[in-house]
Amino acid sequence: MEPHLEYQRCVLLMAPHTSNWDFVVGRLALWSIGLKANFLIKKEAFFFPLGPLLQAMGGIPVDRSQSKNVVWDIALKLNNAKQMAIVITPEGTRSLRKEWKKGFYYIASIAEVPILLGYLDYAKKVAGIAAMLYPTDDYKSDLAKIYDFYKDFTALYPEKFNLSPMYRKEA
Repeated sequence: MEPHLEYQRCVLLMAPHTSNWDFVVGRLALWSIGLKANFLIKKEAFFFPLGPLLQAMGGIPVDRSQSKNVVWDIALKLNNAKQMAIVITPEGTRSLRKEWKKGFYYIASIAEVPILLGYLDYAKKVAGIAAMLYPTDDYKSDLAKIYDFYKDFTALYPEKFNLSPMYRKEA
């Protein structure tokens, strides 16, 4: 199956991300629709024998201490690619975070590509891609739309999934 034209160059968010199983389920969901995607993963995971396997699957090692360079490097890769989908988990970790990382948004903005909203919902036992948006000049408004999209999905470990306080009503 040939992915939709909009998927040819994009940032693909996958959330919620609270377990290593999310990677397996997410990859299977993408393969089922014929979408070849690269993904960002911490450089510490690239040890033998896992490293070569991750690289063959499209893994791009990330040095989390150099996060500003990662945004520019990935945006440049997207700009130079004819076809490239970069999967990013906006939480940046499987642990509970108070706020999501913003790099995905800046990568899409710099590269002028859409953000596809991929999801995993363990309560409904479904995964897929359901929405797309292009970043605008209104970061807070765009993020509110993204958070609104994800608010009803159930993580494998719901206690580890959190939307940014910027979005929550009590913030």
